[in-house]
Amino acid sequence: MAKLDELISKLCPNGVEYKQLGEVLGYKQPSKYIVHSTKYDDEFETPVLTAGQTFILGYTDEKDGIYEATKENPVIIFDDFTTANKWVDFRFKVKSSAMKLLTSKDNNRYNIRYLFHVLQTIKYMPVDHSRQWIEKYSKFRIPVPPIEVQSEIVRILDNFTELTAELTAELTARKKQYEYYRDELLTFGDDVEWKTLDKIATFTYGYTDRALDKGDVRFLRITDINSDGCLNKDAPKYLKLTKDNKKYLVNQGDLLMARTGATYGKTLYITTNEPAIYASFLIKINLSNNIINNRYYWHFAKSNLYWNQANKLVTTGGQPQFNANALKQVSVPVPPLPEQQRIVDILDRFDKLCNDISEGLPAEIEARKKQYEYYRDKLLTFKEKKN
Repeated sequence: MAKLDELISKLCPNGVEYKQLGEVLGYKQPSKYIVHSTKYDDEFETPVLTAGQTFILGYTDEKDGIYEATKENPVIIFDDFTTANKWVDFRFKVKSSAMKLLTSKDNNRYNIRYLFHVLQTIKYMPVDHSRQWIEKYSKFRIPVPPIEVQSEIVRILDNFTELTAELTAELTARKKQYEYYRDELLTFGDDVEWKTLDKIATFTYGYTDRALDKGDVRFLRITDINSDGCLNKDAPKYLKLTKDNKKYLVNQGDLLMARTGATYGKTLYITTNEPAIYASFLIKINLSNNIINNRYYWHFAKSNLYWNQANKLVTTGGQPQFNANALKQVSVPVPPLPEQQRIVDILDRFDKLCNDISEGLPAEIEARKKQYEYYRDKLLTFKEKKN
């Protein structure tokens, strides 16, 4: 970082100017770029974006009203309610009007990539459901060093983000590999019997109560099941343990399935003995352990063999419903228990590589993100120049 130190010493030794975000970033309403149909298909060409975590909602074949972002003319999409933001350098459409499209007001003075990195340092959480850019966000003051300094900071920080992107791409490839081998290992010939779940399992619905911020035991809800079938560690809720709810405690190795909403059919495998009670929108699947391995079933419940059935059995019309009567009809291949365990051992190794944040690629990606955040905050801290 010697070059950056040299530039700062030469161009702004006494500090840098601070400006409001609204002085350096212009905004545009997205109205003309909103998608008309939400019938997305991966075969279509144009991505439909949101500034939130999902980012790409799907792909549309619509030809009009496309925002023509490029690597030479990028844009920052900003969620006007949550303040989430994303960097975009490809053509796209948007899902709704609840965002702003941000660009530099003067590319010769304000490097938009620099401004994007600065946005990531702002620690602000909206306290109400109102539009944030004009009233709040645009008024935050940020350091604006000379353009040469901005460009060098971008070069340094982008080296970190590019490495993270490469690791993320490798992780995506590993996940596809896991999915391929999972479906291959779960595909059997006529020598393996398929059994419907009503023959090998019983089902119990969870407990109804109001979730608390603090309590004796964790309260597991449908929102606590991630898309990969693992437990969401964020924003846990709790209950007080009582005589009435004690029978809904889960044990290590238990299976819980979401029966409604956007997460319907997703199945959680309990990996610890941490005390927890499952909520009423979850179904506990009690398998006959002398016939089928719980962990084997969990891998099956993530496979195409499972989802091809689940998507036909779910009832729609409002919230999707995948209750016990539908679940009973799901058919599962049941090889001998030693073969099930062999399959589990193979797939667990893939799963750990793809999802375990304590080691493997997820751990390395997390380390690179923390490294980026450290240097970002360090490099974007400037003394304010006195007039």
